[in-house]
Amino acid sequence: MIIKQFARPALADCVKELVETARGDLKASLVIQNGSLVNVVSGEILQGMSVAVQGSRIAYVGKDASHTIGPDTEVIDASGQYIAPGLLDGHCHIESTQLTVAEFARAVLPLGTTGGFFDAHEISNVLGLNGLKYMLEEARTTPLAAYMQAPSCVPSTSPELETTGAYIGPDEVAEALSWGNDMIGLGEVMNFPGVVYGEEKMLGEIEATLRAGKAVDGHFTWAADDWRLPVYAAAGVTGDHECVTKEDVQERIRLGMYAKMRQGSAWHDVAETIKASTELGLDTRRMMLVTDDRSSESLLNEGHMNYVVRLAISQGVKPVTAFQMATINTAERFGVQRDVGSITPGSIADIILLDGRLADVNVHTTIAAGQVVAREGKMAAAWDKYQYPQDALGTVHLEADIQADHFVINTPVNEGELKARIIQVTENHVETKEVFKTVQAESGQVILSQDQDVCKIAVIERHHRTGNKAVALVSGVGFNRPAAIAMTVAHDSHNLMVIGTDDHLMADAANRVVNMQGGVAVVTHEGTTEFPLPIAGLMSPEPFEIVASQSESISQALKAAGCCLNNAFMTLSLLALVVIPELRLSDKGLVRISANGIELVPLFEQ
Repeated sequence: MIIKQFARPALADCVKELVETARGDLKASLVIQNGSLVNVVSGEILQGMSVAVQGSRIAYVGKDASHTIGPDTEVIDASGQYIAPGLLDGHCHIESTQLTVAEFARAVLPLGTTGGFFDAHEISNVLGLNGLKYMLEEARTTPLAAYMQAPSCVPSTSPELETTGAYIGPDEVAEALSWGNDMIGLGEVMNFPGVVYGEEKMLGEIEATLRAGKAVDGHFTWAADDWRLPVYAAAGVTGDHECVTKEDVQERIRLGMYAKMRQGSAWHDVAETIKASTELGLDTRRMMLVTDDRSSESLLNEGHMNYVVRLAISQGVKPVTAFQMATINTAERFGVQRDVGSITPGSIADIILLDGRLADVNVHTTIAAGQVVAREGKMAAAWDKYQYPQDALGTVHLEADIQADHFVINTPVNEGELKARIIQVTENHVETKEVFKTVQAESGQVILSQDQDVCKIAVIERHHRTGNKAVALVSGVGFNRPAAIAMTVAHDSHNLMVIGTDDHLMADAANRVVNMQGGVAVVTHEGTTEFPLPIAGLMSPEPFEIVASQSESISQALKAAGCCLNNAFMTLSLLALVVIPELRLSDKGLVRISANGIELVPLFEQ
């Protein structure tokens, strides 16, 4: 059992010491002096302010905290710097970085992220509640204010549409929410048709969450003006990150929901959604900035919440308002504003010091739970390494090696042309398009033409050795030579997904991933690039810097094969996410989501 180094005791357990420190009778453990305080509660910048900390919580905020300084007090002179609350990510899947929780913390703490609200539904689709428990246990060893959510959609829709490694229903949700105050609520309810039309499992999970007094997060991808959005909200869903237009934000806020404006690695929605503030003039108190999915490459090259806040400011949002969207608004959405999200007496001391202009979000020092954990882009704290149990490893289960003929697509005609339903990739967006293209049949099989920019895509069940397999067609990948990519990162069921223009290379890539027991492989005639992800087939045990380098190597290999999509690996990994419009592939076949619901559809037009 690893003992938590970075304690976050309840306020009720700290009252006496905080009051004594604020009076000056008990000396502070840390004092920050002479900075410009970003007060996200009042929306002001207050000059020449000081903050006194006792243990993990803030005892005093004022012009002069010298009465709290003793011989053992650590004193930081913040002259010329801004003192701001640590940034919070209001919706994030850590597994999408391919990092463990501890390495994620190492990556984002120097960037000013001191906490987040994490939906571990990726690992839970592989390992069930055990996967969630492992990530929660690891999170508790780090300095992060890591609030975890019980996954709502394992599977994301129904077993008829896809196969996952586990099942989570109302009883499992209730159990997970009993694990502690850092189990904050129900993760994004992706099966929104199930909620709207009264599916027992989905309503049961929401009821269990509400009975526990916790928040329900949403995922609604029908149009903003669809009459069913109020139905969804009536179930108690009070936050949603599937906003891609200003109207999406507007309609959610009007219904009392929090609208989460997302800037992931491969989905860039802030520029459009922020117009709800800059153009429509809506009150921003229910607007949040989030990342959803951000790769380790993006963390290294661009940043995390510091990057998203900076982007919002560049779109015309006042700096203080942008900070509110990544601090107090987020904390209030989840009901933890007494602990995090502001620099106020009694709050946990999650604080960042920033150099230069506030709009630049240039983080110099990060303080988490009252301890300096990062300075000048480098970690200044360490903690014991968490070891994932054996059942989190070796999770790729297939009956036999994969052969090239597994990727043959048989046609209803022996020779000639026929229309096929194609998944069309949309760069920098989560949604795909359903399009129809003419393909060639020879000897009863589909023959690809490089001029069409069409690849084969296959999803092979990897959890239970069912033998389920579906093969379809995808365009917009860009491969301009024989190439293939295989991966066990295939949201959200995380079966083995293979995309390519050559059946033999597809088989080679797939077998390499199986032999690694999870990960990514890009194979061309020129060579092979591998990215091992042995933890649930999703995450690497390696340090952040190595994972970012390996992720970058996959990006470069894809580019060399002609796939020039921004953050191509992450974009392609969502082609199996059957709850996002318009067309996806699962191990059961092509899945279309439309205004009428979710359904399996045939590859060839009848």
